[in-house]
Amino acid sequence: MLKHFLVPEADQVLIAEATARSGTQALFEKMGMPEEDAALCADVLITSDLRGCESHGISNMVRRYLEMYPAGILNATPNVKTIRESAVSATLDADRGIGLQVGPRAMQIAMDKAEEYGMGAVGVQNCGHVGMLAYYPLMAIERDMIGVCMVSAGGGIMVPTFGSEAVFGTHPIAWAAPAGQLPPFVFDVATTQVAANKLGLTRRIGSKLEPGWICDLDGAPIMAAVDSPEYGKFHMLPFGGTRENGSHKGYGFAAVADIMSGMLSGNGPGFLAGGAKTSQFVMAFKIDAFTDLTQFKDDMDALLRKLTDMKPAPGHERVYYAGLIEHEEAERRRAHGIPYHREVVDWFNGAAAQLALNLRWP
Repeated sequence: MLKHFLVPEADQVLIAEATARSGTQALFEKMGMPEEDAALCADVLITSDLRGCESHGISNMVRRYLEMYPAGILNATPNVKTIRESAVSATLDADRGIGLQVGPRAMQIAMDKAEEYGMGAVGVQNCGHVGMLAYYPLMAIERDMIGVCMVSAGGGIMVPTFGSEAVFGTHPIAWAAPAGQLPPFVFDVATTQVAANKLGLTRRIGSKLEPGWICDLDGAPIMAAVDSPEYGKFHMLPFGGTRENGSHKGYGFAAVADIMSGMLSGNGPGFLAGGAKTSQFVMAFKIDAFTDLTQFKDDMDALLRKLTDMKPAPGHERVYYAGLIEHEEAERRRAHGIPYHREVVDWFNGAAAQLALNLRWP
């Protein structure tokens, strides 16, 4: 995790996982969500916080959700419909249900189809924010499957390479595979230089954005370290930043996420669907439909050990692979508590009081 996003020790308040989980669930129930669904939404968010992905956990997102339900933007009791279905695929209309509530069920459908046919894919249209994308491939790992997730999240954030108008959201992509003895490989990235929600973390702790993370409203990259501007005063660049550094690759992946999530689900491209009408694509592959499961996991261990056991480059302590840092962080946080910023704790306590919930952190 980059230093830009870590809560300074002086501002940390450690909250036990069980306390964070029950409190978050209570907020969703207060919005009118059934208990089972509220527990599921809380699980997505707490999993994010345990893995050190505070940008998509309680710190930034829950306060936004609590504004969307009373405004009618999100539906706490959606009537989720299956629009199309085949042996290996399905398309769901989420009826403005939040992605945390509908997305896990979409992945469950994909995994059930993969169990029978070797692979399964589900597109979701008309849903709210889906949270940390890694959550969905992690579900597949539990069933010895490879998991994939992509999201088309609006169109008002990222400019294309050489472009001056925002056409994409952060349009993240996640992919994960199980190993044998080692923690799984879990790759979860925005197709922008940095996830937009992480900008909120930099504002909270006072760190600066790196050169090439954002651009001005004309599309010119800002090549100096700057404080994060307010939304509406900048655009974000595809990963790579500039064409010379490979921004065309992030731009291309953003288009892939839009096609696979937005167009394939029938939701349309993000810039037409709008930021509150997200679409999601999940897919699961049953490993032993393709190869021997034990051999696959042994091969994964061999690859991951090769990466982690090598001598690091000068100035670095070790070599990581995607998902390893998050796995280790989750173990620490389960043992010692989740380090929330005191501003987040103050917000939670204020929100709980306003909603007449008998809850208080820590």
